[in-house]
Amino acid sequence: MNPTLAAALADAILVLHVGIVAFVIFGALAILVGRTRWRWVRGFGWRMTHVLLMVFIALQAWLGALCPLTVWEQALRRRAGQASYGESFIEHWLSRLIFFDAPWWTFVAAYSAFAALVIAAWFFVPPRRRSGRSDFDDASSKR
Repeated sequence: MNPTLAAALADAILVLHVGIVAFVIFGALAILVGRTRWRWVRGFGWRMTHVLLMVFIALQAWLGALCPLTVWEQALRRRAGQASYGESFIEHWLSRLIFFDAPWWTFVAAYSAFAALVIAAWFFVPPRRRSGRSDFDDASSKR
Protein backbone atom coordinates (compact mmCIF):
# COMPACT_ATOMS: atom_id res chain seq x y z
CA MET A 1 0.00 0.00 0.00
CA ASN A 2 1.39 3.39 -0.87
CA PRO A 3 2.01 5.88 1.98
CA THR A 4 -0.51 8.44 0.70
CA LEU A 5 -3.32 5.89 0.71
CA ALA A 6 -2.29 4.60 4.15
CA ALA A 7 -2.37 8.16 5.54
CA ALA A 8 -5.79 8.82 4.00
CA LEU A 9 -7.17 5.56 5.44
CA ALA A 10 -5.72 6.41 8.86
CA ASP A 11 -7.49 9.79 8.72
CA ALA A 12 -10.74 8.09 7.69
CA ILE A 13 -10.47 5.67 10.63
CA LEU A 14 -9.89 8.60 12.97
CA VAL A 15 -13.02 10.34 11.63
CA LEU A 16 -14.98 7.11 12.18
CA HIS A 17 -13.56 6.84 15.69
CA VAL A 18 -14.63 10.39 16.55
CA GLY A 19 -18.07 9.61 15.11
CA ILE A 20 -18.40 6.58 17.38
CA VAL A 21 -17.35 8.63 20.41
CA ALA A 22 -19.93 11.27 19.46
CA PHE A 23 -22.61 8.58 18.99
CA VAL A 24 -21.95 7.14 22.44
CA ILE A 25 -21.78 10.47 24.29
CA PHE A 26 -24.49 12.40 22.45
CA GLY A 27 -26.64 9.28 22.21
CA ALA A 28 -26.68 8.97 26.01
CA LEU A 29 -27.54 12.65 26.33
CA ALA A 30 -30.30 12.28 23.73
CA ILE A 31 -31.80 9.34 25.63
CA LEU A 32 -31.88 11.28 28.87
CA VAL A 33 -33.06 14.60 27.40
CA GLY A 34 -35.47 13.25 24.81
CA ARG A 35 -37.01 10.36 26.71
CA THR A 36 -40.46 11.97 26.62
CA ARG A 37 -39.99 14.14 23.53
CA TRP A 38 -38.31 12.05 20.86
CA ARG A 39 -39.68 8.66 19.90
CA TRP A 40 -36.48 7.62 18.12
CA VAL A 41 -34.52 7.49 21.41
CA ARG A 42 -36.58 4.47 22.38
CA GLY A 43 -35.92 2.60 19.13
CA PHE A 44 -34.80 -0.91 20.03
CA GLY A 45 -32.13 -1.37 17.35
CA TRP A 46 -30.61 2.04 18.01
CA ARG A 47 -30.60 1.47 21.76
CA MET A 48 -29.17 -2.05 21.46
CA THR A 49 -26.35 -0.72 19.28
CA HIS A 50 -25.68 2.05 21.79
CA VAL A 51 -25.59 -0.16 24.88
CA LEU A 52 -23.53 -2.94 23.26
CA LEU A 53 -20.99 -0.46 21.96
CA MET A 54 -20.58 1.13 25.40
CA VAL A 55 -20.26 -2.26 27.10
CA PHE A 56 -17.60 -3.24 24.52
CA ILE A 57 -15.68 -0.02 25.26
CA ALA A 58 -15.83 -0.58 29.03
CA LEU A 59 -14.72 -4.21 28.69
CA GLN A 60 -11.75 -3.15 26.58
CA ALA A 61 -10.74 -0.73 29.31
CA TRP A 62 -11.04 -3.40 32.01
CA LEU A 63 -8.95 -5.79 29.93
CA GLY A 64 -6.34 -3.13 29.22
CA ALA A 65 -6.83 -3.51 25.48
CA LEU A 66 -6.59 -0.76 22.91
CA CYS A 67 -9.57 -0.08 20.69
CA PRO A 68 -9.25 -2.00 17.41
CA LEU A 69 -9.74 1.27 15.52
CA THR A 70 -6.77 2.82 17.34
CA VAL A 71 -4.59 -0.20 16.57
CA TRP A 72 -5.61 -0.12 12.90
CA GLU A 73 -5.09 3.64 12.59
CA GLN A 74 -1.64 3.51 14.20
CA ALA A 75 -0.58 0.64 11.93
CA LEU A 76 -1.64 2.66 8.89
CA ARG A 77 0.22 5.73 10.15
CA ARG A 78 3.39 3.65 10.55
CA ARG A 79 2.90 2.28 7.03
CA ALA A 80 2.53 5.86 5.79
CA GLY A 81 5.78 6.79 7.53
CA GLN A 82 3.98 9.11 9.94
CA ALA A 83 4.55 9.51 13.64
CA SER A 84 1.44 8.64 15.58
CA TYR A 85 -0.84 11.65 15.88
CA GLY A 86 1.39 14.24 14.35
CA GLU A 87 1.00 14.62 10.61
CA SER A 88 -2.27 15.67 8.95
CA PHE A 89 -4.73 18.41 9.83
CA ILE A 90 -7.64 16.01 10.38
CA GLU A 91 -5.58 13.66 12.50
CA HIS A 92 -4.00 16.51 14.47
CA TRP A 93 -7.27 18.11 15.57
CA LEU A 94 -9.63 15.16 15.84
CA SER A 95 -7.21 13.08 17.87
CA ARG A 96 -7.05 15.84 20.48
CA LEU A 97 -10.82 15.60 20.91
CA ILE A 98 -10.78 11.93 21.88
CA PHE A 99 -7.31 11.07 23.21
CA PHE A 100 -6.15 12.28 26.61
CA ASP A 101 -2.95 11.79 28.56
CA ALA A 102 -4.07 10.30 31.87
CA PRO A 103 -3.39 7.20 33.95
CA TRP A 104 -4.99 3.97 32.74
CA TRP A 105 -7.27 3.67 35.78
CA THR A 106 -8.98 6.99 35.00
CA PHE A 107 -10.15 5.62 31.67
CA VAL A 108 -11.36 2.39 33.27
CA ALA A 109 -13.32 4.40 35.85
CA ALA A 110 -14.74 6.82 33.27
CA TYR A 111 -15.74 4.11 30.79
CA SER A 112 -17.24 1.99 33.57
CA ALA A 113 -19.26 4.90 34.95
CA PHE A 114 -20.49 5.85 31.50
CA ALA A 115 -21.38 2.22 30.74
CA ALA A 116 -23.34 2.11 34.00
CA LEU A 117 -25.20 5.27 32.94
CA VAL A 118 -26.03 3.76 29.54
CA ILE A 119 -27.22 0.51 31.13
CA ALA A 120 -29.27 2.41 33.72
CA ALA A 121 -30.87 4.43 30.91
CA TRP A 122 -31.89 1.12 29.31
CA PHE A 123 -34.08 0.44 32.37
CA PHE A 124 -35.22 3.99 33.20
CA VAL A 125 -35.95 4.89 29.58
CA PRO A 126 -36.68 1.45 28.14
CA PRO A 127 -36.54 0.92 24.39
CA ARG A 128 -39.68 -0.11 22.59
CA ARG A 129 -39.95 -2.73 19.92
CA ARG A 130 -41.96 -1.66 16.93
CA SER A 131 -45.46 -2.93 16.51
CA GLY A 132 -46.95 -3.29 13.06
CA ARG A 133 -47.29 0.50 12.77
CA SER A 134 -44.54 2.97 12.02
CA ASP A 135 -43.46 5.73 14.38
CA PHE A 136 -45.06 8.19 11.93
CA ASP A 137 -48.40 6.40 12.21
CA ASP A 138 -48.16 6.42 16.02
CA ALA A 139 -47.33 10.13 16.12
CA SER A 140 -50.12 11.10 13.73
CA SER A 141 -52.71 9.06 15.64
CA LYS A 142 -51.97 11.02 18.85
CA ARG A 143 -52.98 14.37 17.33
